[in-house]
Amino acid sequence: MKSRDRILSALKHTEADRVPVDFSSHRSSGISAIAYRKLRKHLGLPEKPLRVYDLIQQLALVDDDVLDWFGTDAVELGRAFAIDNSIWAEWTLPDGSPCLVPNWRIPQREGDAWVIYSDSGRPIGRMPDGALYFEQCHYPYLADDQGDLAEAFQENMWAAAPSPPGPMADGEEGRKRLRETAKQFRHSTDRAIVALFGGNLLETGQMMYRADTFFLLLADDPKRAHQFLDRLVEFHLANLNAFLDDVAPYIDIVLFGDDLGMQSGPQLSPRMYREFFKPRHQQLWSLVKNKNLAVMLHCCGGVRPLLRDLIDAGLDAINPVQVSCAGMGLRELKNDFGKEICFWGGGCDTQRILPKTTPGEVREHVLKSIELMRPGGGFVFQQVHNILADAPPQQIVAMVEAVHEANS
Repeated sequence: MKSRDRILSALKHTEADRVPVDFSSHRSSGISAIAYRKLRKHLGLPEKPLRVYDLIQQLALVDDDVLDWFGTDAVELGRAFAIDNSIWAEWTLPDGSPCLVPNWRIPQREGDAWVIYSDSGRPIGRMPDGALYFEQCHYPYLADDQGDLAEAFQENMWAAAPSPPGPMADGEEGRKRLRETAKQFRHSTDRAIVALFGGNLLETGQMMYRADTFFLLLADDPKRAHQFLDRLVEFHLANLNAFLDDVAPYIDIVLFGDDLGMQSGPQLSPRMYREFFKPRHQQLWSLVKNKNLAVMLHCCGGVRPLLRDLIDAGLDAINPVQVSCAGMGLRELKNDFGKEICFWGGGCDTQRILPKTTPGEVREHVLKSIELMRPGGGFVFQQVHNILADAPPQQIVAMVEAVHEANS
């Protein structure tokens, strides 16, 4: 089978010739640039420019030789733009390693920290010495939520520091470039293509108001919360319609984002999800379904109590299946929901197993995960979220070799 067929089989809940695999097909299935540099050295691969395509999370653009070694069956649409050498500028990782970052948002040194500035000159993200990631430091609606939504997004770190294509897809010329590049990319690979849209609802509220303020808004002033979410959905729908017009014929999966969970369970009750977010998710996802494309949601945390509503709203696949959280045991998830939703992730716990155990323990953990999730399809192997900077290369190799062993 071709890689794309394996992924589509998983989404249709049929078993392929082997368990399909994802590594780095989106911004929550990749690897820290620090860990990636160590992995390449451990594998004895030639040195290549270290490209940090996700500035905030410090994620590496994974080179073709590592994608082939991993055996990945999916790639990110943005990769087609990230291979353009003209978009990169020199920078330095927190461990002192030289790297390249997208030239549209280069961090500046300020005292004991790296700072991301918006186009208006406002500091919007900060990474102090000793940290490995940028943290948001400005919330556009914290004091006043009446401002223009498009302008507010440009003062939001997550929107203002995009990964490729970023501003390469802005305006009419950008849309033309997006269409042409997506078409060329489709013809250049037999891997399934994941297109990141985002369309976050809860998270956008948290990023605009700050998490505590937004939760208070939902609980204390639901009318105002609904008004904000209506504006937000209108904004997302306009962008999604244009996005699908440009790329729908050339992709397989549209990826949305909304971290609805935390370690101990959902961030909000099922009742609150149904009132504020379910109908709006359904609005967005139905546009994608009407194009005969699959909907995947990146959603961290213990979200089992919300899965039924997410499925009802039209969700096809959920990622990263954070197995270390409450209610997220693979056996129970597979038994209760395995015929209705594709679990894209959960293959290796990156919180407790990958960085903190032995290669042998990693191998046994991965083989067990695949044994539980393989039957009947509906599973794409991916480690839980990104491989972080502290993951030893020996354990990463053990994870990949276990996948190959299970698929041999």
